[in-house]
Amino acid sequence: MRIALIHAVTVAMAPVHAAFAQRWPEAEVTDLLDTALAPDRERDGELTPAMCRRIIGLADYAGGTGAAGILFTCSAFGDAIEMAARSSAIPVLKPNQAMFEAALAAGTRIGMLATFGPSVAGMEAEFRDLAARRKSATRLESVCIPEAMAALRAGDGAAHDRLLADAAPALAGCDAVLLAHFSTARAERAVSAALSCPVLTAPGAAVDKLKSLVA
Repeated sequence: MRIALIHAVTVAMAPVHAAFAQRWPEAEVTDLLDTALAPDRERDGELTPAMCRRIIGLADYAGGTGAAGILFTCSAFGDAIEMAARSSAIPVLKPNQAMFEAALAAGTRIGMLATFGPSVAGMEAEFRDLAARRKSATRLESVCIPEAMAALRAGDGAAHDRLLADAAPALAGCDAVLLAHFSTARAERAVSAALSCPVLTAPGAAVDKLKSLVA
């Protein structure tokens, strides 16, 4: 069964491939990468109609490859991914949807560590909308560490993980802490060592949910 992954940054690719290898090795995983998406999103400061058309076009292309499902791995394009999902004949999953569902079951105060500032407002809105639909009083508190993303893009994964771990104690009172992006999943061990609450990551939850949707 072919699953199409659509990426905006190269650093999101390894974590999701690792999750597939561990949780759904039978899937045939393919990759579409548009490295212009993240800088354009950061430059524009919002999801423009042109960017939404690009996201929908990528999903259309992926569907045309014979994919049984599509997983976007960048968290800054939620509304556009929802548009793509509505027009698709196959399941299209946002990167954080499954992780947010797990977070609602973890408690009423959830923290989130992010590294890409333009994605944070949209992710918070998605979380609030999901909580409202589930009639949950759960609140989300975010901390963004953009220098960690800069370190990862420069090839310094150790600095990325250390910066997230250093920021984690600010969320020590939470019932669970989310690592916002697929790229931040690599810091799970370092962040867990700095906290006593559960640390949730997106790739594994997303793979499990997509598998259930296309099964």
